[in-house]
Amino acid sequence: GMAILANQAAGFLNTGKVPQRQGNSHPSLAPYQDFPTADGSMLLAIGNDGQFSRFCHAAGKPEWAADVRYAGMAGRVTNRGTLIPAMEEVTRTRTTAQWITLLEDKAVPCGPINDIGQAFDDAQVKARHLVVNQPLSPAVAKQSAIESIASVASPLRLMATPPVLNRPPPALGEHTDEVLTELGLDRVAIAALRQTGVV
Repeated sequence: GMAILANQAAGFLNTGKVPQRQGNSHPSLAPYQDFPTADGSMLLAIGNDGQFSRFCHAAGKPEWAADVRYAGMAGRVTNRGTLIPAMEEVTRTRTTAQWITLLEDKAVPCGPINDIGQAFDDAQVKARHLVVNQPLSPAVAKQSAIESIASVASPLRLMATPPVLNRPPPALGEHTDEVLTELGLDRVAIAALRQTGVV
């Protein structure tokens, strides 16, 4: 919890001022937030003056990097009220993909803000096989008329102990007998639990 609030906590503890809501922007870095594009949104994470200067030149606005109000981080943070709207006007002139292509080789941290469909269509998601389709047990498939279920794979990729999905998500009560047997109950005891309505 507090790690997420590190900047706000430090600011409060050192100034006594309670920070106000600020959406997706960063309290002590600017521009470090989401920006609209011609077809969606992107994130720009400009954390230093060199990145800002490279962005300005790539965007066709080299004068911003030379502007005394914006040349340094403190100035950009203080003057974000004029800088951000000016930048938004420019970011709307290209698509997200065009911005990423323009900035990715210039060491300006940026990325698309995807909806969930775009996220699962991403080449990296596909390459890491993050979608897993598992067949349901025949009994469950017969009951539900659903033969398989898709889920998100573990993002962990451990060479010695890779995560293995042995089974799809179970139906309610599908493994009751197995679990009770593992706990040491025999068939008679399990039958008695069923008869009395415990399971």
